[in-house]
Amino acid sequence: MLLDEVQSYQNLELLARQVVEGFITGMHASPFHGFSAEFAEHKAYNSGESTRHLDWKLMARTDRLYVKRYEEETNLRCRLVLDLSPSMFYPAGSKAKVRFAALACASIAQLLKKQRDAFSLTAFNTDILFQTAMRSSPRHFDEVIQKLQPVWDGSLPMPAASETRLAPTLEYLAQTTHRRSLIVLFSDMFDSGEDETALWRALQHLRYGRNEVILFHIRHNPDEVDFAFDNRPYRFVDLESGEKLLVNPAELREYYNQRVADLDERIRTKCLQYRIDFYPIDVSRDFQQVLMPFYAKRMRMA
Repeated sequence: MLLDEVQSYQNLELLARQVVEGFITGMHASPFHGFSAEFAEHKAYNSGESTRHLDWKLMARTDRLYVKRYEEETNLRCRLVLDLSPSMFYPAGSKAKVRFAALACASIAQLLKKQRDAFSLTAFNTDILFQTAMRSSPRHFDEVIQKLQPVWDGSLPMPAASETRLAPTLEYLAQTTHRRSLIVLFSDMFDSGEDETALWRALQHLRYGRNEVILFHIRHNPDEVDFAFDNRPYRFVDLESGEKLLVNPAELREYYNQRVADLDERIRTKCLQYRIDFYPIDVSRDFQQVLMPFYAKRMRMA
């Protein structure tokens, strides 16, 4: 499912449910069964139910059909972290980066709610904008959706040009996150600070306390990676600082592509070094590129 295909949907909760159901259908197996491993009880089989969990050994002994029931694991804590800095509101017309990230957060929250796993949502730009509690109730899910809805429907205005302080935010999360949690970060990794060492140190710190970390590197590849603009002068505006520059993209494309490749390699190398799952995300592609890595990580942790 592509972002362009769901632009007209206003109800984020309904859309997240459809994204998750479509994802599950595509896998031909529901993640809502099998996360848990602890047997709870048997119950009599009713005609029309799925035969997936029939206890065939018990049937051989009793000549009656019984279904195995399991207790779901409820001890996973997942912190969803959303970058709401000005650069995440690119492109200005569609706000594709931040809208994609908001729908991805809502979809993951939907999966977690189904599993009765605890989750929270943290949003930041220069500072922490808001942070919900770590809970697993349907009411808490509704609260998270309410926080994400303005991001999705475009009613949340792009913040004024300001410096993104990614490193201090990650340090704060590292210090306040419960041990053995799953931290899922959605960011374009544009940090206005000049000290990359602080950023790498913060990424490393996230892994303290045996936390698992997934970094979804959100970008609009045609513009921000390929620099695929027409061969004519453009006025580029730095959304973080407000600085303006009049250039012809064709004259800078090779240099720009190399700088982006160098940055990607540094981030990838540091994530590999600190055992952080790193996934470059192109918002022009579908949502499965987010849900599949998350699902795989969730299964490994279970």
